[in-house]
Amino acid sequence: MFLGIGALAMLIARGYRFGTALRMGPGYFPSVLGGILILFGICIIIRGLRGFEKIKGSWSARALIMLPLSMILFGILVERAGFIPALLLLVFGSAAAGREFKFVEISLLTVLLTLLSLVVFIWGLGLPYRLISGF
Repeated sequence: MFLGIGALAMLIARGYRFGTALRMGPGYFPSVLGGILILFGICIIIRGLRGFEKIKGSWSARALIMLPLSMILFGILVERAGFIPALLLLVFGSAAAGREFKFVEISLLTVLLTLLSLVVFIWGLGLPYRLISGF
């Protein structure tokens, strides 16, 4: 993942002016960050190949379905239904992907994370999302 994202960033930034460290052009940051990501990915690969350990655990079909589905629905709902409903669905759906799903705990977590996200992203950073569609 790090190799792919780093290579993509460098590929996109190659058409931009690079500049110097003192006078950075628009291609400087994505190129440097892409290079760092590639180096980080190489280090992770080397560490993984040196260990010769088997991967422990098993695949969860529920997690493979619920996590991407929750993120896709968040992207769709944030524009159509508003920030609060989209975030409620994202947190609740992501938590439902786990093996130890407890309705009361997940509901409290969902409400708490939604309130925290409202404070940070809407009021703190001033992002222009509608809270609920129509409001």
